Amino acid sequence: MLRNLTLLIIGCIVFVFAACDSEVEEGVWKSDLKKDVQLTTDFGTIVLRLSDETPIHRNNFIKLVNQGVYDSVSFHRVIENFLVQTGDVATKPAGQISSNDSAALYYRIDAEFRPDLLHRRGALNAARMGDDQNPNRASDGTQFTIIQGRTYTDSTLALVENRINKWLAYNKVINRAENKAQLDELAGLMDYMDAIYEKRVSTDSLTVATIEKDIAAIKTRFDSLTETELTTMELYHFPEAHREIYKTEGGAAHLDQNYTVFGQVISGMDVVDSIAGVETNPADKPIDDVRILSAKMIGRK
Repeated sequence: MLRNLTLLIIGCIVFVFAACDSEVEEGVWKSDLKKDVQLTTDFGTIVLRLSDETPIHRNNFIKLVNQGVYDSVSFHRVIENFLVQTGDVATKPAGQISSNDSAALYYRIDAEFRPDLLHRRGALNAARMGDDQNPNRASDGTQFTIIQGRTYTDSTLALVENRINKWLAYNKVINRAENKAQLDELAGLMDYMDAIYEKRVSTDSLTVATIEKDIAAIKTRFDSLTETELTTMELYHFPEAHREIYKTEGGAAHLDQNYTVFGQVISGMDVVDSIAGVETNPADKPIDDVRILSAKMIGRK
């Protein structure tokens, strides 16, 4: 009798919790929004907390974790004192790409820039293609970086502000209606160069030289318009609180205003530091693979 009563109580508790949970969108449950992400890597465990201020990126990341998309991917780009990058499904070992992975090979999601989310040490950042091929600065659907970074001084932060403002001015220029046709031409030329570089197409050196010349001509015009834009636009300056974080804690300040930050490492930065310190080739790829063995949602502590 007592055993049956105990089972009934347990069953009621399970029912209540199940009833309270619901699917927010495909692959994302309401309970997931109050959990963290645990990445188990070859070098140890990293725990991430996703930001509620970036719901598109948060839900997309949760869905990928729940589908096992990140299991077995490698850190394919590592730059010490800057960042570690992963999430490229194509880096999984041969024979381990599932149907979920195939659907996630390449897509973009809308940018979510938030003024209070900065590229401090441990920030979770969405990778993306450059503005010339991605003028809306949309994020790659699967690839992300974890910022290791470095510390700054007032003088180096001033240089970074100049760099950020040039990027912002350039983006304004290429998004103007009168420049759309030339931007489309530039994007097409760069896509073709990517295809040559990746050996998806073959051509002769004269054609390559001609394409490079055409790209340089368009870029020179856009750069000239950017210098004019800088004289009229409202310039960006780091908030004082951000300046102090970059001077004491560190990060990658030059990425602010241009890339989406959607979370933060809450434990395991020593693991990130270890990954950032591995030997790499000239393309910043680790000589020996470093992988995410598994990714899962865990209860917050």
